[in-house]
Amino acid sequence: MPLRTARCTASLLICVTLIALSGCSSNDHVVCPGVGCCSSNSDACVAPQYVLANGPNQVSLFSVDPSSGALGSPTTVTGPAQSLGMAVLDNQFVYVSDSGLSAPTAIDGWSLNIGTGALSNVPGSPFALGPLSLGTGLAASTTAQTLYVADFLQIDALKADATGALTVVPGSPYPSGNNLFLTTDISGQFLFPSENDPPGSIGAFTTDPTTGALTQVGGSPFQIDPSVPDVHPESIVVDSSGQFVYVVLVTSGQIAGFSISRPSGTLTQIPGSPFTAGTTPLAVISAGRYLYVSNASDRTLSGYSVDPSSGVLTELAGSPFSINTGALAANTSGTYLYASVADEITTFRIDGTTGALTQVSSTPFSGASVLTFVQ
Repeated sequence: MPLRTARCTASLLICVTLIALSGCSSNDHVVCPGVGCCSSNSDACVAPQYVLANGPNQVSLFSVDPSSGALGSPTTVTGPAQSLGMAVLDNQFVYVSDSGLSAPTAIDGWSLNIGTGALSNVPGSPFALGPLSLGTGLAASTTAQTLYVADFLQIDALKADATGALTVVPGSPYPSGNNLFLTTDISGQFLFPSENDPPGSIGAFTTDPTTGALTQVGGSPFQIDPSVPDVHPESIVVDSSGQFVYVVLVTSGQIAGFSISRPSGTLTQIPGSPFTAGTTPLAVISAGRYLYVSNASDRTLSGYSVDPSSGVLTELAGSPFSINTGALAANTSGTYLYASVADEITTFRIDGTTGALTQVSSTPFSGASVLTFVQ
């Protein structure tokens, strides 16, 4: 989503009044309603930024210092004991899948006040899925105002109303392969689940912008490497440009890439794919012109530059980095990477020229299974 700004001007008297009412510091000149305080050094108000973290029995929303990327104090609410999925819809609603073994699986929802960072329960939450469901990964389409859930051999589509409450889209659930993770492109036009039925493939669906209904793309699912008995694809992401989709291959220690044809949604394997990653790649995140993959078994982080024309991945100098991480997130502009490291969330600055990582700060948080950036 593009950086959201508002141009703010006001007379001195109005500024003083707004500051007094809002609690902005004396160094702030004006207040943008619903956005925040304007610095005396600029008349551009930038929307607050946050990092969402899901851990055992909690969901925490950390404020982000836009000048350094460092995390501030969190707002914490009670969440599911175990989850593999988190999604934010239109910067208004936060959804987390309850992936515990108890049935039925449910989706927890909160309304997000983007100005204050407050979280409040969405009416009707938690939202139960079918009796045989096993909801895990989540993805959202702002265009369709729909939440999609990776479920056992199917995909659930849930439409959000003005309050964030979810109702089942007619025709849902939609048949799919055995999938734990899925992703949408930046336009919300396409949905891609990773399907780990041997030998492993990527599914492709178009989304109806009005109803949120799914239609399978011709030729889907697209096999990754038929010569390998089981590549076991899992974490999946569309790159920041919306042109390419990448998926980690757990058993082969690789990452596969496909280009997305528009308007059909057909996938074509990128030359040289699959690319080498570390042992047991776990999570993948797109950060501007770079891609990062956490490797569970060798406790490293692989980094790649993305060719903007072909989608070909080139491993960065110094990669894999000696960073033992699991869950990953990146800010919208691709300047900061957030990584779950031991009992902390570590902020790294991304070098815009080389993709190299420099640690900025660490914030205590135990057991983050999913991280998401919000702006």
